[in-house]
Amino acid sequence: MKICVVRHGETDWNKIGRIQGREDIPLNSSGEKQSQQVASYLRDAAWSAVITSPLLRAKQTAHIIAETLKIDVYEDVDFIERDYGKISGLTAAEREKRNLDFNNAGSEDWNVVQKRVYGALLKYAEKFAGENIIIVSHGAAINSVLTTLSNREFGSGITKLKNACISMLEYKDGEMSIVFYNKQAAELLEPIK
Repeated sequence: MKICVVRHGETDWNKIGRIQGREDIPLNSSGEKQSQQVASYLRDAAWSAVITSPLLRAKQTAHIIAETLKIDVYEDVDFIERDYGKISGLTAAEREKRNLDFNNAGSEDWNVVQKRVYGALLKYAEKFAGENIIIVSHGAAINSVLTTLSNREFGSGITKLKNACISMLEYKDGEMSIVFYNKQAAELLEPIK
């Protein structure tokens, strides 16, 4: 089975480099267009469902994709973004001025994020066994999975995921593997089939 993991489209906070944790920021017009491009890229393959984080930017991305593909959307809180504590909502300059970073701001522990997101991914791989599904989530959440599957070759702390990027996974015989990662629809030459 294919599991297409999509980071939400762009928001105004993404555009200016403001950390988005659990804040409920909507897509901007670029993010809506990016989400439509993802849907166009995926339209020629058979997909059974879209499972999304409950945050607005992810839900909007998921609904744009689902509307094009004519499939149902499910929400799962386990795909929510990492809680960044005191640095949520801050730009890099604001974090530096306040002497805050990911380690001293009360952020959700990376291992907790990884266990939560990877566990949800496996749950839906089993639930939709033999079918293809789409997961819409967030940068840190997706990177925690990529870090695990790549044995820390890329992912958290190494890879900056693009807005509306696609990371294609394969789940076969109880094993999860990465087909490709961090590609926007415009970078991919042919639709997935």
